[in-house]
Amino acid sequence: MKMLSPVIGGWYKDLQTHALFEVIDWDPTTLTIETQYLDGEVSEYDLDAWREMFLQTAEAPEDWRAAFELDDEDLLDPDLPMHPDDWSNPLNSIEPDTMCGVEEF
Repeated sequence: MKMLSPVIGGWYKDLQTHALFEVIDWDPTTLTIETQYLDGEVSEYDLDAWREMFLQTAEAPEDWRAAFELDDEDLLDPDLPMHPDDWSNPLNSIEPDTMCGVEEF
């Protein structure tokens, strides 16, 4: 069987356990591969263990975000600025007294 290279964001199926997982990190300096299974469990393999696994590439399941209770709004980057549709509204120029996630000391 051909050895598959770990690709971050790639989905694989372990043919021995029938487990489906995604590669979430690949560190070529330490030769470790970090994976996350559908139930949220995170595992780490060294390159030798990866090579011994019987894997095939797989498509991401339709409900893979369900275990993490994610929805489409979670795809938005909270650090990006929010631009209102109507710039003429004077309320859009008011700055908040506090910012979510920022504490004053």
